[in-house]
Amino acid sequence: MSPPSLIATLGGGLYTDDAVFRREQELIFEAMWFCAVRAEDLDGPGAFRTVQVGRESVIVSRAGDGTVRAFLNVCRHRGARLCVEKTGRVRRAFQCPYHAWAYDLDGTLIAAPNLGKMPDVDRVEYGLVRVHVREWLGYVWVCLAESPPPFERDVLGAVVTRLGDLASIENYGVERLRVGRRIVYDVKANWKLIVENFMECYHCATIHPELTEVLPEFADGYAAQYFVGHGAEFGTDIQGFTVDGSPGVARIPTVSADQDRRYYAITIRPQVFVNLVPDHAIVHRMFPLAADRTVVECDWLFLPEVVAGGADLGPSVELFHRVNEQDFAACERCQPAMASRAYAGGGVLVPSEHHIAEFHDWVAGRLGLSR
Repeated sequence: MSPPSLIATLGGGLYTDDAVFRREQELIFEAMWFCAVRAEDLDGPGAFRTVQVGRESVIVSRAGDGTVRAFLNVCRHRGARLCVEKTGRVRRAFQCPYHAWAYDLDGTLIAAPNLGKMPDVDRVEYGLVRVHVREWLGYVWVCLAESPPPFERDVLGAVVTRLGDLASIENYGVERLRVGRRIVYDVKANWKLIVENFMECYHCATIHPELTEVLPEFADGYAAQYFVGHGAEFGTDIQGFTVDGSPGVARIPTVSADQDRRYYAITIRPQVFVNLVPDHAIVHRMFPLAADRTVVECDWLFLPEVVAGGADLGPSVELFHRVNEQDFAACERCQPAMASRAYAGGGVLVPSEHHIAEFHDWVAGRLGLSR
């Protein structure tokens, strides 16, 4: 018996309900590895960025010994937010703007008014609350869970599931690339709509004319993520992954011959998309802020010499920038309908979208819901 053509999606309430979103913050974003910061943005001791991970503000910074540390952005005295800026640099310590408690770059409490008169205060115990940290692909990943899930299973495993092995992504040397362009998008849509959109290409012929010109097979509706190990091939007359099909910039030399002239897309749950083409990589990091609002930070990464040499990155950046704008506009068109009675029971997935059902099952499982 053949499988049905249409299978059910999640119900609309899971995209609008604030209580559902709070559970997602707790059970997904605060419990899993979360890609927070590009390591090159922390360009020396004292450099920091603050990021929102679930319900928590997290400081990600570079310590005096060059390592990356992460802490909850909360002073241990009276709970004031320690760093109010999104990015910055401190000389040798983080100092609370409320009562001047100060913390070393490793999180240890080092100073406070009258601290010398309180010899019983343990400066490590009353230091900043640490967050688990890993570095991979040139990004800093953090996990707020007391006991983090295996990075190899949840993060590296997602790559193996999509590409078939880790060597395929290692060929691109993403950790050695440099940010050539960064664009931040404030999307008025639920984070799950963005994930679902990225996973399928049933919509590509409708809203992505530039992308389907470069990747003609996408016009048939099957996304690269539908097949393990498959990369969408450039069109016959296409020279590079650019908005006009022009050659682009210098190719990453370690990309294998069978990866040349192909595009690969990877979803790493819960909030990362990795896009690989022969001369650059594009990495999306989602920061879900509300049931109907998601900030997406998108990096275009190129060889260091390409960025330093002032090459024209415009055609390469413009292609996926247009894709982003088209996708996010589509997600924003869907978001209001999630609250409609017409969508209370959800929608349907056609055969080329059936792999999204596994994502829906995963979300439901994380939240303890039945499907």
